[in-house]
Amino acid sequence: EVKFVESGGGLVRAGGSQRLSCAASGITFDDYDIGWFRQAPGKEREWLSCFRRRDGRTEYADSVKGRFTTSSDNAKDTVYLQMSSLKPEDTAVYYCALTYYACPGPMRDFNSWGQGTQVTVSS
Repeated sequence: EVKFVESGGGLVRAGGSQRLSCAASGITFDDYDIGWFRQAPGKEREWLSCFRRRDGRTEYADSVKGRFTTSSDNAKDTVYLQMSSLKPEDTAVYYCALTYYACPGPMRDFNSWGQGTQVTVSS
């Protein structure tokens, strides 16, 4: 069974930085992608980034490009989301999820969602 645990959220001032972690367990097939998403209160879930396990390639949504960076520690089976220049509109619950198909891709292709970690950005 594949399981993700997100961590690293908290309260941060606008302009600050925060690093989120997505710890994975139970994955035995190497050809997969990890997506980062977020959901603000009353809003739909938003795709943020992709990390391709095979070669480490990343892709980012325009809303976070240049501010957020995805990386991995294969020895720990962990994917990170380094966030900088945070804005109040970045306030949301952040999630990671698994896809065996293309990333970015349809929301229905993602599974094994974690419980999410809250990031609150105050001005």
